Amino acid sequence: MSESERRHGRRRFLKTTLKASTLLIAPQVIAATALGRDGAVAPSERIVMGGIGIGNRGTYDLDCFLQQPDVQYVAIADAKAARREAAKKMVDDKNGNQDCATYRDLRDLLARDDIDAVLIATGPNWHAAASALAARAGKDVYCEKPCTKNITESLELAAIMRRTGRVFQAGTQRRNLPHFAFACELARTGKLGKLHTIYAHPAGMATASSGWKPAEPEPPREEADWDLYLGPAAWRPFNREILNDGFNFEKGGGLVGGGVLEWGSHCVDLCQWANNSDDTAPVEYDPPENGTMVARYANGVTLVLRNEGWLPLGSCPVRFEGDQGWIETGDSGKFVLSSPALQAGRKVEEIGGYPATFHVRDFLNCVKSRGKPLANADVACYSHITCHAAGITAFLNRPLRYDPQKNEFIGDEQANRLRGEALRDPWRI
Repeated sequence: MSESERRHGRRRFLKTTLKASTLLIAPQVIAATALGRDGAVAPSERIVMGGIGIGNRGTYDLDCFLQQPDVQYVAIADAKAARREAAKKMVDDKNGNQDCATYRDLRDLLARDDIDAVLIATGPNWHAAASALAARAGKDVYCEKPCTKNITESLELAAIMRRTGRVFQAGTQRRNLPHFAFACELARTGKLGKLHTIYAHPAGMATASSGWKPAEPEPPREEADWDLYLGPAAWRPFNREILNDGFNFEKGGGLVGGGVLEWGSHCVDLCQWANNSDDTAPVEYDPPENGTMVARYANGVTLVLRNEGWLPLGSCPVRFEGDQGWIETGDSGKFVLSSPALQAGRKVEEIGGYPATFHVRDFLNCVKSRGKPLANADVACYSHITCHAAGITAFLNRPLRYDPQKNEFIGDEQANRLRGEALRDPWRI
């Protein structure tokens, strides 16, 4: 080979090498959404979620989650086909695709290893069992209330969340609303003086056995899986009225806790917080009289459950009284103080209604940080125990004493039998 051929060959080699190098080092175009730019959240920062039992309340909760930029829903499970499809449409419309998977059986959703957390908004008969299944499957849980059917479930659910290390948020969303938090802060920090009486609105105290209606022909399983719908609840024949009333079905389990457990659990939960009683419950309960029930804590504070006598401040009112002042507030977002000095020029945002968005955000932040949300499983445990104990007192219509350390009623065998109930096979907590 001549010297000229060698030089030309070398030049071709260098040109080819340079061209290849240019291709390797040329800037690659990556979508802004993948990098978390332009307001988007990078996939590595998103919380992948599934929804279980998305009916009326669940639809509202799902919308609150879909508003969060770091949430990606990928699956829905429901025993009823119509609800599966309605929730799927919400998710697909938000995501701009048709990728949201649907399942009849919640266990199929929980088996997916790409899901970080779940929203549970089934009927209350399923809340504790579904939460336990989710925790054991490694999922964090946002669960609507009432989270449990009885005292035993409350204790077991809290223990499971501690044991599995999962993040749990009960759907008592008023803990994350500014005016309720302000009222509880005044009580907790001594700004009202020595706290002596706290008031909750139970929205009724009636108790009854869970529903049983005439048998009707069952629909196809894919349309509505009656056996799965009942879940841990006692078997009963198919009845479409029960099927379509899932929000109320088994609201308090075999012993329906009435307003004390359902609506009242919001107000009782706030009273627990105000009294620094998140790890305990009242020790004495008197039966209802003229629409009012009284319970007493070991620290001497009296809890009054009453339906009447409230200022016009909206639904779910609470009132906290100390020896130096009082505050009352409700869902209007407004509050009334015994003295303007209690506010001391502090600006408190007034948010009317009871939006769950703040509560959802608290949960999501804790999913990322592994911290405890305001309505975590231990908090929910004793808020619910207080409601269950009040419901049992109303049902038996006699005074009861409760030991929050042993978690049993003192000297009342019948009351202690009502602390729990058997679950229908194969479901466990």
